[in-house]
Amino acid sequence: MRRLRQHRGFTLVELLLVIGIIAILSGLTLAAISPTKQLASSRDAKRQTDILAIMNGLHQYALDHNSNFPTGIPQGTAKEICTVKGVACGDLVDLSGLSGTYLVLIPSDPREPQNSTGTNYFIVENARDEITITAPGAERSSSISLTR
Repeated sequence: MRRLRQHRGFTLVELLLVIGIIAILSGLTLAAISPTKQLASSRDAKRQTDILAIMNGLHQYALDHNSNFPTGIPQGTAKEICTVKGVACGDLVDLSGLSGTYLVLIPSDPREPQNSTGTNYFIVENARDEITITAPGAERSSSISLTR
C-alpha cells in the first residue's frame, strides 16, 4: 500500500511562474509611469509658472509706474535675468525692483545651481513694447516662452 503524502508549499515551477508574472507586471507599470518624464513635466510646469510670475510682476510694476517697465530690459537681443541685486549682476538684467513688492524673490530655473547669479530665464522688449520671457532649458519642448 502506498501512502499519499500531503504537500505543503509550492513547487519550484509555480514559484518561478509567479515571480516571472510579477516581474513583467512591474516592468509594464514602470514603463507606464515613467518617473523621468513625470519629473521633466513638473520642472517644465515650474518654468511656466515662474515666467508667468515674472511677467505678472512686470505688469504690476508698470501699472504702478505710469506704464513704464523697469530700466535695463534689453531691446532686440534677449539677456538673462539676474537673481541678485545691483553690481553682482554684471551683464545680466537686474529686475530686483520687483523683489519684495511684486515678487517675493526672482524665480530661477529648477536646474540652475543655487549659487548662480543668473536665472536661466531670458527677457527682451520688442519695438511694440511687448515683453518676451523665455526659458530655454525646457525639457519636454525646445523652450517655454511668454509674450505680453
